[in-house]
Amino acid sequence: MRHVVLAMVVLAAAPIAAQTPASSYTYVKVVDTMVPMRDGKRMHTSIYLPQGVTRPLAIVLLRTPYGIANSGGRMGPTGGFRELAADGYAFAFQDIRGHYGSEGTFVMMRPPRDRNDPQAIDEGSDAWDTMDWLVKHVPNSNGRIGMLGVSYDGWLVVQALMDPHPAFKAASPQASPADMWMGDDFHHQGAFRLSYGFEYAYEMESGKETTLFPFDRADTYSWYLALGGLSRVKQEIFKGSIPTWNDYVAHPDYDAFWQKQAAAPYFTRAVSVPTLNVAGWWDQEDFYGPVTIYRAMEKHDTGNMNFLVVGPWNHGGWGGSGKTLGAIDFGSNTGDYYRAEIQRPFFACHLQGTATGCRPAEATLFRGGDNSWVTSNTFPRKDGVTATPLYTAADGALSFNKPTGTTGADFFVSDPANPVPYRRRPIQPTYGPASIWRTWLTEDQRFVEHRPDVASWQTEPLAKPVTISGEISAVLFASTSGSDADWVVKLIDVYPDSLGPAMGGYELMVANDVFRGRYLESFSKPRALVPGKVEKFTIDLHTQEYTFKPGHRIMVQVQSTWFPLIDRNPQKYLANIFQATATDFATAVHQVQRTAAYPTHLVLPIVGKP
Repeated sequence: MRHVVLAMVVLAAAPIAAQTPASSYTYVKVVDTMVPMRDGKRMHTSIYLPQGVTRPLAIVLLRTPYGIANSGGRMGPTGGFRELAADGYAFAFQDIRGHYGSEGTFVMMRPPRDRNDPQAIDEGSDAWDTMDWLVKHVPNSNGRIGMLGVSYDGWLVVQALMDPHPAFKAASPQASPADMWMGDDFHHQGAFRLSYGFEYAYEMESGKETTLFPFDRADTYSWYLALGGLSRVKQEIFKGSIPTWNDYVAHPDYDAFWQKQAAAPYFTRAVSVPTLNVAGWWDQEDFYGPVTIYRAMEKHDTGNMNFLVVGPWNHGGWGGSGKTLGAIDFGSNTGDYYRAEIQRPFFACHLQGTATGCRPAEATLFRGGDNSWVTSNTFPRKDGVTATPLYTAADGALSFNKPTGTTGADFFVSDPANPVPYRRRPIQPTYGPASIWRTWLTEDQRFVEHRPDVASWQTEPLAKPVTISGEISAVLFASTSGSDADWVVKLIDVYPDSLGPAMGGYELMVANDVFRGRYLESFSKPRALVPGKVEKFTIDLHTQEYTFKPGHRIMVQVQSTWFPLIDRNPQKYLANIFQATATDFATAVHQVQRTAAYPTHLVLPIVGKP
């Protein structure tokens, strides 16, 4: 995409709460049918129309694996589509292949088809066939279709974009995964996301309707720890009946199986459908995906049709008010603002021909810390940002000054029998009753601060604000006494004690991720680490838009377990960790260097000078 001026504009320190319209239309289900696909299978589809509308109607389509029985509530006064409903669309909802009322076989994240085979099917072909049927059969259609969805539903929008139907005029993939091995639901940079990968696979593949795994312990931390090695799962727990788990075991590395599923390589043609990508800074499932999809499309966006919105949300949090997330208050109803002021006019322009909303800012980003919306002509921002190292130092300090000493390291002992929990215990099932899964990324990190297997460094209280905008990475010069190791890095905003008992001293994660050491040289061809050898591990912490305010501290934490979010690394090299038994796990000593030759640091994209 071409731009004449590179700039970032602050919209408002606290945007006025958007007015959420109450739809004047009553929506009635007028069609509940089975729509035929090119291979003869039929997809269960429901269509809702606004009563009393005589003008031609554009169609909003949502395809989902989660069931469409209660879809009518989405257009109601508290439903997630209420702003769109106020503009009077036809709404179509569809169960995808093999789930709920639809025929065929469900395949998790079905890879794109071979387009040289006219009989081949995938989620893109099912979307194409559905759109073709809709424009011919929805009463009084104006011939335009928009499609949106969150998470798996968002991924289905992405698949439809790879081979768009001529009627497809507006798209919004929201929190869509892009690569289930590299950075989304199932793996992060080589580390397996155990609790989510286990529970979601069972939920989606134990029957045609979603079903939660029947844990027999209230604290899943204890259940997963008692499980021992992952070798028990395939036959003993799942009896070989969960295809996705079988795929985990058969493909532990980033091989052709996972690469074929990744979305980005399939975007090779010019963007032809206006697309609004949506992400949340504290998305506990898919932050990597929507940003990766935006970037892949942007390489081919010659017509200025590809846009990005990132707000202070968890997974799908823009569907609610978006004012708070856990204990953090963002000062305004950011979700209402997005839906009314960005999403609604975007669809109205492209589906109904209104004059505004067609081209929002290239990137609309919420800046945490000072709670403002900003816009940019590029993502990430390019002007006025300096990649600035922030170094670990002696006595738990962080400094913008590079170390000069020849010796210096911090070490901790990582014991797989006592892994660091990723959130406060008890850890409920991911989607179980009372689970805090949806807000754990904003949880106060003081619950692990004084564990001996968590290394922490922090700055002095800041004299002036430090704003970051863009790419964050961690560069660890580290060694292990074992032959494999995981490295978890967390960038944290430490609130001042003066804020009182509720928020004083609060430790908010601003960015984080994990890297599995065996993939130091190649994600496809792992190798053992050499015990005691200092290696350079560069860990992608992705992007953020955030201000560390005066009086706050910047903290960095490094640890090697994050359980049961991430499976335990045996800490000795195994060809396939999914084959690990309880006897394979070993305690290891990890060292993080802080010398002139090995200066462990974070690279922060600082606006101006620190």
